[in-house]
Amino acid sequence: MRVPLLWLRDYVDVDLSVNEVADLLTNAGLEVKETILFGIPGADLEWDREKILLSHILRVEKHPDADRLVLAMVDYGAAEPKTVVTGAPNLFQYIGQGDIGSQKLYSPLALEGSVLYDGHKEGGAKLKLRGRELRGIYNDAMLCSEKELGISDDHEGIIIMERDAWSPEYRTGVPMQDLLGDAVLEIDIIPNIARCASIVGVAREYAALTNQPLRYPDYEVIMEGPDTADRVRLTTDRPDLNPRFVGMIITGVEQKPSPYWMQYRLRLAGQRPINVVVDISNYVMLEMGQPTHCFDFDFLRQRADEYDPQGPIHIHTRLPEAGETLTTLDGIEHKLPEFTILVTDPIGNLSIGGIMGGENSEIKPETTNVLLEGAAWNFINIRKSATQMGFQTDAAFRFSRGVHPSQALLGTKRAAELMRRLAGSTVAKGVIDYYPNPPEPVRVELDPDYACCLSGLDLSLDEMAALLRRLEFEVTVTADRLTIIAPDHRMDIEGPHDLVEEICRMYGYDNIPSTVMADTLPPQRGNPELEREEAVRDIMVQMGLQEVISYRLTSIEREAKLIAADDAAATSGRDYITITNPISTDRCVMRRSLLSSVLEAGASNSRYQHQIAIFEIGDIYLPQAGAELPKEWTRLAVLMTGRRHPHFWQDGKGAEAMDFFDLKGVLESLFAKLHLPVRFIGTDHPTFRPGRAAKVMLGNKALGVLGELHPAVKEGYDLRIEVEQAVLAADLDLQSILAEVPESYAYEPVSVYPAIHEDLALVVDQHLQAAEIEEALYNFGGILLKKVAHFDFYDGEQIPKGKKSLAYHLIFQAPNRTLTDKDVMKLRERIIQKMAQKYGAKLRE
Repeated sequence: MRVPLLWLRDYVDVDLSVNEVADLLTNAGLEVKETILFGIPGADLEWDREKILLSHILRVEKHPDADRLVLAMVDYGAAEPKTVVTGAPNLFQYIGQGDIGSQKLYSPLALEGSVLYDGHKEGGAKLKLRGRELRGIYNDAMLCSEKELGISDDHEGIIIMERDAWSPEYRTGVPMQDLLGDAVLEIDIIPNIARCASIVGVAREYAALTNQPLRYPDYEVIMEGPDTADRVRLTTDRPDLNPRFVGMIITGVEQKPSPYWMQYRLRLAGQRPINVVVDISNYVMLEMGQPTHCFDFDFLRQRADEYDPQGPIHIHTRLPEAGETLTTLDGIEHKLPEFTILVTDPIGNLSIGGIMGGENSEIKPETTNVLLEGAAWNFINIRKSATQMGFQTDAAFRFSRGVHPSQALLGTKRAAELMRRLAGSTVAKGVIDYYPNPPEPVRVELDPDYACCLSGLDLSLDEMAALLRRLEFEVTVTADRLTIIAPDHRMDIEGPHDLVEEICRMYGYDNIPSTVMADTLPPQRGNPELEREEAVRDIMVQMGLQEVISYRLTSIEREAKLIAADDAAATSGRDYITITNPISTDRCVMRRSLLSSVLEAGASNSRYQHQIAIFEIGDIYLPQAGAELPKEWTRLAVLMTGRRHPHFWQDGKGAEAMDFFDLKGVLESLFAKLHLPVRFIGTDHPTFRPGRAAKVMLGNKALGVLGELHPAVKEGYDLRIEVEQAVLAADLDLQSILAEVPESYAYEPVSVYPAIHEDLALVVDQHLQAAEIEEALYNFGGILLKKVAHFDFYDGEQIPKGKKSLAYHLIFQAPNRTLTDKDVMKLRERIIQKMAQKYGAKLRE
């Protein structure tokens, strides 16, 4: 939210510098992300105090030698008026009117030597004003547009400020830096400071932090029109969703531009001025945080003549009927979710409550009579509806964070009085105030011992009470505690912990003393599960992989991409934990697959990287029948693809792509360091390419699956990898893996005796797995066989049909002696004999 300091000063005195104000607010929890300067020292364009001044327009005449230029005579505080040659189209209406000084029109005047933005160029180009002839008339000054002063990109005409009873005092010759120069604070409004989503809200915080009084806007309304009694009736089906609805009737509205002081404030706050009615509604929303809405009263009356010709207009809030739609102000037709609250009449819907008005009842150029609405809405319902339908309006932003019903009346009265003053209208007598569900005040008891323990501050009851009263809390001090009633706007106050936070904010976080814990430290106990999980992280990082952390929220469609198209039926019937109020439509369920999250991260990285090696450790969430909470299970997902090595000019290794065995090697190293004797067995899986997947087994227990992604899965996740490069992935049950990690393990010293290396090639049945043969070799080799490594596979013409040749490298070593050739020969023969007995294996010559 943008907060102009000139606007802020209407409600509180600001004597600190811009940076001091930003630091003060940030330290109190209102993070100032950016400070934007207009015209003052430090701005990109500083308005020269001697050369850029306020001028009073006295006369406008035609240029004698140019149809598109006029001569404007202005008073800028000098001894004589100055004539300025300008082509501003918004001055042409004053040509030939003679002396127009009584119309009180003012405009910024730049004298020769001024530095301005070039209104005819983009990109912030600047120019220095120099005198020259324009069609025979010497000109050395300029009446400025907003673009030339850097206020906005508007260059359709000059700034014209009309002085009226409600505008600031304009004095000719005053530097524009003093009149319009400003600093705008960009404040990040997070959910727990929704009360600050307005200028008054920020002023209230600043006043409390600096211990100053706050000046609230004037909420009094002069009502001179006919009585509103029996003209409008308000009802609701759901007071829990619409606890208050306020209406006022305003007649004789003039559709015209709002005064410049209001337009300027709106622009600095990030709003585009439209007309006086819309601008007042936006102004009050930014000022007070209470959105309002204007309905075309005559349109509503015409509809009432259809359903109750002699009766009042009936405004009713309700939930939508099945299949009901509404076309909003932006011309888009929306199918309405069943939980969305609507503003309607007996004929049909008029607007989406708290979010956006309907197209049929909007204010039109010919509208002169309006029904001004200010209402309160259930913030959870507004947030849910806005998210479901994709709305991001300013009203929804505020209502979805909570606006107290008390603000509805104040906001409506404030907007009505501004319309009376600025739109030449008349406010009808009486306020239609339907308040079926007023909330109870929030009362909290605060124990000073609890406050001191939680905050570390040693404050008396009176000192705590004084700090809270600055924030408009009603505080009663008793002998041993404080009784606090929270002000209406503090909808975030739930218990004593919130009050302790407010005491700390007012005291100043920087002022809280550093203390050393006085109590005895509790016994220090380890967390084996966490320690093992961290060990896995360390191992993966040591092997060159990077950890990613992804969202726990996903969508069913995202995870469905894990299944190849020909196996799509495998996804049917899967239950998910759904989010009641999701932050977005594509993050509406809790994930059941960690691999899907890692593939999404890999897809994002594949746009910029030629090598990806990432992993994630995280939970998945599985529904449990009859249980309120899901089963949380920890998984490990790995993704590897791209080049095995970076480009290398000397030997061309950069052309080599990673394959299945790179991933298998990473997992073998992981399990070896965890001291788990796993084996890899070929399998089929719908996520992986047929024939290129394996499951990880520990005994008879499956721990996960790895392999090369199916091409359809790769395409579904938009992994931008070269066609010839494989995408390798693993999805492991880390919770089960960590449960199998031994608390201790045996080891033996490194033998000082030499090892003997032997190669052995066996012809076995085609269906036998290499891992199974390897395990058998270890069993038959005994304690002297230290290592078995598979290094060759062959099933050519020399091998009988249905057979294959597997070659292994064997390492023999004794711990207490040097093995002889005779020892190794006996071991080799025993291994061959045992393999022949169990598998029918034959030695390949």
